[in-house]
Amino acid sequence: MSRASSTGRRQTVVVTGASAGVGRAIAHEFARHRWNVAVLARGEAGLAGTVRDIERAGGRAMAHQVDVADADAVMRAADETVAQFGAIDVWINVAMVTIYAPVQRTGPDEYKRVTDVTYLGQVYGTLAALKHMTPRDAGNIICIGSALAYRSIPLQSAYCAGKAAVRGFLDSLRSELLHDGSRVRLTMVQLPAVNTPQFDWARSRMPRKLEPVPPIYQPEAIARHVYRAAHNAPRELWIGVPTWKAILGNMIMPGWIDGYLARNGYSGEMTSQAAIVNRPDNLYDPVDKDPGAHGRFDDQAISTVPAADPRWLKLGIAAALGAALIGAMAAARSIDASRRPRRR
Repeated sequence: MSRASSTGRRQTVVVTGASAGVGRAIAHEFARHRWNVAVLARGEAGLAGTVRDIERAGGRAMAHQVDVADADAVMRAADETVAQFGAIDVWINVAMVTIYAPVQRTGPDEYKRVTDVTYLGQVYGTLAALKHMTPRDAGNIICIGSALAYRSIPLQSAYCAGKAAVRGFLDSLRSELLHDGSRVRLTMVQLPAVNTPQFDWARSRMPRKLEPVPPIYQPEAIARHVYRAAHNAPRELWIGVPTWKAILGNMIMPGWIDGYLARNGYSGEMTSQAAIVNRPDNLYDPVDKDPGAHGRFDDQAISTVPAADPRWLKLGIAAALGAALIGAMAAARSIDASRRPRRR
């Protein structure tokens, strides 16, 4: 039990990027458990919808219309949340933007914008959380990542780089917190493909409509694991078998995966339908509507997904490989013994 719950105070979570998709589902999941839920996002309509969801689910809501690329605004949102609810127990960095385009068709300003939101937005959120958690010597910070933090794919170089940068940032900070003897905990959650609205409002220069690379999971399945991670605080949590395969596969045979993605990566990120010309995108400004948590892939999306702490996943693989090696050695000895001439 956390300190907050032992005092009888409702626990408080802050979720960035909470107006749609995974962030929206996470906010709703904490609300179901009657938390105070402070949400940060740019779009007024999406924020209003999220607040309604939180209150209907039994939580208490506080909305901040904030661009996470604005460090001062993120810090003010944290201060206002503490003033309203007393403390921040969990901070979850979810906000992201991306652009679908080859590297040579992506502009410097677009790289900067994706970096400002997808990487620096998580840095600013973490700094805001630490400001209030460090004096209390308590709290969990969760950064939502992706299998793409380990294995980049074509057409999303800016986004992949941002997620990889978050991982590097957290590794440095984690060592510093350990050095300081801090009880503030850090977790990075690596996601598979999720059915969210981002594929209809991400900036794109591709000729066909965007889609996540199947299999696709519902955001509520992700949110349940994030809620548990807020209590267990693993170093990392890898959600979904595709995430495990992408990360471990890249460790073993990155060159082969380079070639596979060269052959299949473009088609895997697009449907067969032509893209809508001049549709609005959310790179610089929100597409101010309230789509909820889901995208247009409900008919394909899976409602449950496994998750694993990679420490145990790696131990399991090592044990399996060890058992296979021992079995192979035993078989070899048996064959060798059978070939030796018997003494008369």
